[in-house]
Amino acid sequence: MQEKIEELLMRYEELSHSLSQPEIIAQTELWQKLAKEYASLEEAAAAGQEYIKLLDACAHAEEMLSDPEYASLAQEELNQLSARMEDCQNRLNSLLAPKDPDDDKNVVLEIRAGTGGEEAALFGMDLLRMYSRYCERKGWHISLMDISETDIGGIKEAQCLITGPGCYRYLKYESGAHRVQRVPVTESGGRIHTSAATVAVLPEIEDIDINIAPNDLKIETHRSSGSGGQHVNKTESAVRMVHLPTGIVVTCQDEKSQIKNREKAMRVMKARVADYYRSQAEKEYSDSRAKQVGSGDRSERIRTYNFPQGRVTDHRIGVTLYKLEAFLDGDMDELLEKLILAGASGELMEGAGGED
Repeated sequence: MQEKIEELLMRYEELSHSLSQPEIIAQTELWQKLAKEYASLEEAAAAGQEYIKLLDACAHAEEMLSDPEYASLAQEELNQLSARMEDCQNRLNSLLAPKDPDDDKNVVLEIRAGTGGEEAALFGMDLLRMYSRYCERKGWHISLMDISETDIGGIKEAQCLITGPGCYRYLKYESGAHRVQRVPVTESGGRIHTSAATVAVLPEIEDIDINIAPNDLKIETHRSSGSGGQHVNKTESAVRMVHLPTGIVVTCQDEKSQIKNREKAMRVMKARVADYYRSQAEKEYSDSRAKQVGSGDRSERIRTYNFPQGRVTDHRIGVTLYKLEAFLDGDMDELLEKLILAGASGELMEGAGGED
């Protein structure tokens, strides 16, 4: 571990030095490439520096154990340092795990209400808020592209574009069915109901990854729905895009400019078409694998949010956190890092379901 950290910190320092050199700055493409690598190492480098400091502190405390006058204090400090070391090492294992080629890509996030009627739609809105708060904590930008709301503040479905370093790495394991157990606001008898919403996380596909022929697209424009005053009434800025070979439909109406809505819709369309063809190619493998670990289909439950007990449980790794309120407020890193580590080590049971 220490050797890996030292190599990481050395590369991080090299990049920091290179990015300040005039000859590198003059080469825009090279500078951007190095800057992207530097940003991708920043979080791991900070954790590595913390780990080295903790190692030094542990070594100093161990030396003090031999002094009878300070032995008890040294042991107490070692106990505290050990807990911090374990936490730091877990974060480093997650950050240093082999990377998926898509890890640094932007994300197309889709949320749909599942079983449970209006309560499922309200839970869908809770999930949208949770991911929005998480993006704020990570310094990412989340753009709401399309949303279908219910009369009492829930959502039937919503589609977002998330941009920022490492966002697919952290969010890719969120795809699946999320179950909630709580007393709905519409329940007068105080009974606990179980509802669900599904989440899909797709990596945004760059131009070099997939090419959609213009003849394969049907593009329509219409007036945006919802509030918006005169602009909504007079201009057709909303865009509806259909990929004819697959039947995939993308709608975008969050921008006032039709051109911007068209650009955003195309970005999402590429991600969804690529995911469709990737799913087709993997179907044979998935069918055989399903006999051993389950189908991994998004309809299978991956997580339960239990309000009466204040806990969130991820069934794929058997982890329960008793901080539901904080988790829904975007404090998700502890669980997501465990998922990344389990995924890298092959211990993640996709769509494990499980009773709860």
